[in-house]
Amino acid sequence: MENAENLYEKIISFENLILAYKKARKGKTKKTYVIEFEKNLNENLIQLCEELKIQTYFPKPLETFIVRDPKTRKISKSDFRDRVIHHALVHILEEIYEQIFIYDSCANRIGKGTLFAIKRFDYFKIKATNNLHSEAFCLKADIKHYFQEVDHKILIDIINRRIQDKKVLFLIKKILANTSNTSFGGGAKQV
Repeated sequence: MENAENLYEKIISFENLILAYKKARKGKTKKTYVIEFEKNLNENLIQLCEELKIQTYFPKPLETFIVRDPKTRKISKSDFRDRVIHHALVHILEEIYEQIFIYDSCANRIGKGTLFAIKRFDYFKIKATNNLHSEAFCLKADIKHYFQEVDHKILIDIINRRIQDKKVLFLIKKILANTSNTSFGGGAKQV
């Protein structure tokens, strides 16, 4: 159980926010919102740091839009400054949770991207088919509206088993409570 008093301070440290900013901008350097944030980079990071320190930080409303690729999905995108905070949280908390994640879970994990998933699929394919000598079946599934339907109370209870720093929990609750600024409603997948 991570009960360290300095957990929140690690998350909100200027050094962690710089690293989080770099991760949030990766692959998005030509996006207008990144360019705007970078115009006053130090001031923006200092302001985020100060808001977090005195606990006045609130996420901006999610921007919700529809994507058809090929199925229709509702996506809610966090403001760039909020994504910096998300990365700051993940950078510190992933050390705590990585050790308890299922080995074959590949989403958003260091060293466990698409190539890892393909190799694991091939491993299980060979194992399930007795070295390709018998038939096997694979189920591909997607949980419909997962991000809209996940119960935040249960999620917080799960997080609280390992994290007892009240400031960290309060920040996570603020992020989870964030809603959309459109008529589509809130709670959709955050990107």
